[in-house]
Amino acid sequence: MLKELIYTSLGATSLIKDKIEEELKILEEKGKLNSSDIKTFIESLENKGKAQDEKFKEDLKNSLKEIIKELGLATKEDLEKLKKELK
Repeated sequence: MLKELIYTSLGATSLIKDKIEEELKILEEKGKLNSSDIKTFIESLENKGKAQDEKFKEDLKNSLKEIIKELGLATKEDLEKLKKELK
């Protein structure tokens, strides 16, 4: 389920990016924007997207850690500690 959600959001992001680029080309052809403005705008969008992606990954990681803790599942650290205790 999580994998489908991630793929869906990536697909939506790609569609939005394509649509924005298409609309920017139309504005450039009409002379309302120049190519340097478009490049700056797209770079800005990409930077914001990367920052949001990093935040999403961090939030997801924290949520998963919280779920694991609530379920009482053993973590990698728990297993390593147990290994050391058994030796």
